[in-house]
Amino acid sequence: MKQIVFTLFFILCINLVNAQWSENNAIYHSSELSMGNYLGVDLNANYVLREKYSFKIGYSGFIRKPHSAPENYNSGFFGAIAFGLANPYDQLGNLQLLAGRIYSLNKKGTIRANLSLGIGYTAIKEPTNWQPVEGSFITQNYSFDYDRYHTFSLIINPKIEFPFTRFYGLSLSPLVQVNKDRVYYGIGIGQMIGLLRKKTKDKPEVVN
Repeated sequence: MKQIVFTLFFILCINLVNAQWSENNAIYHSSELSMGNYLGVDLNANYVLREKYSFKIGYSGFIRKPHSAPENYNSGFFGAIAFGLANPYDQLGNLQLLAGRIYSLNKKGTIRANLSLGIGYTAIKEPTNWQPVEGSFITQNYSFDYDRYHTFSLIINPKIEFPFTRFYGLSLSPLVQVNKDRVYYGIGIGQMIGLLRKKTKDKPEVVN
């Protein structure tokens, strides 16, 4: 749902911005799937000023198998048929704000580096207090509680972006998030939808 709202918002922005504004600025939605020591998603609203400076605000969420889980933990039959959705996970969630610098890597502007860093307000949620329970193969063999707390993270997120057209592109991005309690590192593959770059000028027609 969040992605649909972001997409509709930026499609509307494309129809509203005038030609002069879009020559030097860009505004778009980006979403990524991230893989590393956690698995997660990244959803952001992006603004690029004069094709040089980038600003991003959004949310990222990550999960992993809980490191505190007993070796013999079993989610039972119900956990298996739910494709793991009923299992406990270590979770990281970030509200994030980043700024960076854009470097064009080709003349057409279809490949660019977006070197950004910033801060995140991080929510950490992890299962704890594992207690064995009597049961059958149908239910999980441990009960647990969740420990929840918040902190701030440093976020380093360089990207290689491929805005193939003015309105759609792909991205590849290493990502590191560091706080006093946890570290996430991985790489993301994503898409960009919106007003990504200025219109490429047509080549002058050659008259013989």
